[in-house]
Amino acid sequence: MFRRFRRRNQTTATRPWSRERLLVMLIGSALTVAVLLAGLVMAIVYALTDRGTAAVTAGEDGQVAADAPIRDRIAAAPMASLDPDAAFTPDPAVTEAAAIKVPMPTTVGPADVPSGFPRTPQGAVGQLAAIEQTVLESMSLPVTAEVHSAWVQPDGPSLEEWELTRNVQTFLASARQGGQEKDFTTLITANPAAGLVKGTDGSDWAVVCVLMDVQAAIKTESRMGYGLCSRMQWIDGRWQVAAGAAPAKAPSAWPGSRAAADAGWLTWTDEVE
Repeated sequence: MFRRFRRRNQTTATRPWSRERLLVMLIGSALTVAVLLAGLVMAIVYALTDRGTAAVTAGEDGQVAADAPIRDRIAAAPMASLDPDAAFTPDPAVTEAAAIKVPMPTTVGPADVPSGFPRTPQGAVGQLAAIEQTVLESMSLPVTAEVHSAWVQPDGPSLEEWELTRNVQTFLASARQGGQEKDFTTLITANPAAGLVKGTDGSDWAVVCVLMDVQAAIKTESRMGYGLCSRMQWIDGRWQVAAGAAPAKAPSAWPGSRAAADAGWLTWTDEVE
């Protein structure tokens, strides 16, 4: 996948993380175990269902107006709805989901993000995964800002509104990291486990989604599945996060689970020449 392009500021200390700490990383929670347990359900529901403020207003059924631009209708179309606990529940599928073959990166682009993906929808999937992996594994606001500046178009989500920025902020605040980036005792790995192409409009625009296998280590180890969708556009010879309202929230499910298959996730397979 992208293991050859490991990020800056990684540590060799690999202590396992607790389930509670991993929840803190991606969805936010309270600062003590007692408060965490009391507010856990609300934190999960907010993180996995909040759609934020969109430039194109959806109706009660989640759809935009029929006469809205096709790109807005593709982005706003609702995704599968899953129980929030699906992100933390293995529940292996009896048969493996269909696969999506994703090209490998061939170079390192701006902000040290793996790049060189082809001008295909599958290439957009690979580029989104590389962007997401870089941000999540760094858990650094300066790195996130650098990646955003290099890879998000001017009319795309602002740095403050970007979902990945909010993930980093939540981790740093709730895990008491005490600065703008994770401390040296923390190790986070994020590898793509599934992907899908939600829709396309021509050869240079697509909404694609990636389900990441996120693992983190501080004291004990835990794991979850985290889904993300984004508009992507081919500009200046590479896929970039496109302008426009954020797509509907992607379903998060344990990689390889029945819930992931039911939600339409396709098993990630490297395209080897």
